Amino acid sequence: MLRITDARTGETVDAVPARRGLTRVEAHVPGYDPSALRVLLVADLLVRALEIGGTPVWALLTGDREQAELHAGAAALGIRPFEDRRDVGPGWGESQAVHVVGEGGTAPDGVRVAVAPVRTPDIPAGTDPAEIRLALLTVPRSTPARLDAAALTEAHDTLARWRRAVAGWARHPSRPVPDTVRGRLRTAWEDDLDVPEVLRVLRWVETSDLPEGARFETYAYADRLLGLELTRDLGAPA
Repeated sequence: MLRITDARTGETVDAVPARRGLTRVEAHVPGYDPSALRVLLVADLLVRALEIGGTPVWALLTGDREQAELHAGAAALGIRPFEDRRDVGPGWGESQAVHVVGEGGTAPDGVRVAVAPVRTPDIPAGTDPAEIRLALLTVPRSTPARLDAAALTEAHDTLARWRRAVAGWARHPSRPVPDTVRGRLRTAWEDDLDVPEVLRVLRWVETSDLPEGARFETYAYADRLLGLELTRDLGAPA
């Protein structure tokens, strides 16, 4: 079961309502900037983790300005669409609300997930959004992130290597994700959305002696959370 640190109290709480009803995940940002996109990215991860666990989710965006830019920037990063909070009327009927906010941000009553800011120089034009997403995923959400040249280069190299490896593994007979590996992945993301640990598991799988088909299925399974399009190059020439 997914558990998350509530920024109001510092305590870990269940992100899944006891009655397994609809959970509202609401991202709160003042406007468009890299820190706001990181808030949306964490909210996207939360939605994905809940859905993998079988919890129905309603994703909302509360923003004071630059809504169009926020939606466009989120789409570029592979963040699935959030409904605009201003377009939603009363009477939600959900069992629980989880609010994702920037560090020091406030929100209505409900579990509050805090996200540290992005402290970065200008991102080079033409940078692959998936590389930005991976660079942000590598840093714990409570730690300020920097999208500098070193971070983006590492993300570029890792993403290229993983996509190439996944395409190669896909040419071998499929094998199920080993129970121990699946358990490590689920334990990581259900423990306060520990995405850096998910990435560490994938790095171990990459060089392990697991069958190629099992490595492929492991990466495809983890990508349901990560959203990095790791299977994008399937069928490409070797």
